[in-house]
Amino acid sequence: MRRYVIVFARAPALGTGKRRLARDIGDVAAMRFERQMLDRVLRRLGRDRRWRLRLAVTPDRARLRKRLWPRGVLIAGQGRGDLGERMRRALAACPPGPAVLVGTDIPVLGPPHIADAFRRLGNHDLVFGPAADGGFWLIGARRSPCLPPLFGKVRWSSPYALDDALANLPRHVSVGFAATLQDVDDGVSYRRLAPRRGF
Repeated sequence: MRRYVIVFARAPALGTGKRRLARDIGDVAAMRFERQMLDRVLRRLGRDRRWRLRLAVTPDRARLRKRLWPRGVLIAGQGRGDLGERMRRALAACPPGPAVLVGTDIPVLGPPHIADAFRRLGNHDLVFGPAADGGFWLIGARRSPCLPPLFGKVRWSSPYALDDALANLPRHVSVGFAATLQDVDDGVSYRRLAPRRGF
């Protein structure tokens, strides 16, 4: 069965994304970081033949900006709703087979992390990649026979996001965990992680 990696991304544009980061380092630097991270994630994950890459982008009209995206990759809009509704929609839209969804703000993210998540889906219905700040950098679903209910009421962009997502799952859903990684959401995390990664 084919595996899918969904990159959940915002099209880089001045003054629209990474607002907490932009408050700390400025709009131009935040947009530059977003653009570099998007390119890096697509390059790192798009070359691996163990899975098919898909993109879920916002705003939806950004899918038409062909020069932003690699050729040969399915690009869909994220649609309306809160973060959980949009992530669930992206996972459900994949053809049959296991799927993982990642963002573009984890500087160390690479193919070994994705391969580990797919291995864990061999034993679990869902896999989460915890972020050091209480959120998560990855959600993966075995999707057999279908995607279980996900998310519900979650305090997004808070230290409770992962705990809330887990608390809302049905009891019969088995969950595995990938490595805890650090994302870049604000100036403190940017200064700690980005210089070591060439930003």
